[in-house]
Amino acid sequence: MDGLGSDHTPGRRRGAATAGKTARIRMSAAQRREQLISTARQLFAERGFDATSIEEVAARARVSKPVVYEHFGGKEGLYAVVVDREVRSLLERITTALTAGHPRELLEQAALTLLTYIEEETSGFRVLVRESPLMSSTGNFSSVMNDVAHQVEHILGAEFSSRGYDPKLAELYAQALVGMVALTGRWWLEVRRPRKETVAAHLVNLAWNGLSHLEPKPGLITIRKR
Repeated sequence: MDGLGSDHTPGRRRGAATAGKTARIRMSAAQRREQLISTARQLFAERGFDATSIEEVAARARVSKPVVYEHFGGKEGLYAVVVDREVRSLLERITTALTAGHPRELLEQAALTLLTYIEEETSGFRVLVRESPLMSSTGNFSSVMNDVAHQVEHILGAEFSSRGYDPKLAELYAQALVGMVALTGRWWLEVRRPRKETVAAHLVNLAWNGLSHLEPKPGLITIRKR
């Protein structure tokens, strides 16, 4: 009896272990989709769209290529989902943060929110700022910044009117301010110094002190000398 027990017990244990391992890695369709999106997001951030293949996504996610195709139809479909999520996430963050009525506080909120996103979601930001032939005018980093600029434009327009400046120029200044923050954010993505609060403070210092001393009708000194 002892011999019989010892012959069968290891087999049962191995079977139970195998079954347990299988159970741990089995995912629902929704879970598998999220895993593939997360995996692809990291690869697109590291390598870009062109250099990333479905084979790599499948290998890193430990699934077969047909599984990826089943969920997204191909690399283009997978990339579109990743980008769309990042666009919506960043825009929601910034829109939620823009609550102040005073222009200086608005600049602080926009700058700090973007830098925080870069810090916390580095892979997502890299995906957004990488160039891709599939990037549409409504689904990339520029589109997010344009949406933010439109929000800033409304606030600057009211501020300009109260100070006697031409409110029609609010769009120009909004694009300039948001562009300054966006380009600085791309630079900070790589260097990560100084700390984000310091970067935001200097951005606001430059922007706000410039806005505080605007000339109603500015001109170029070089042209005046001619």
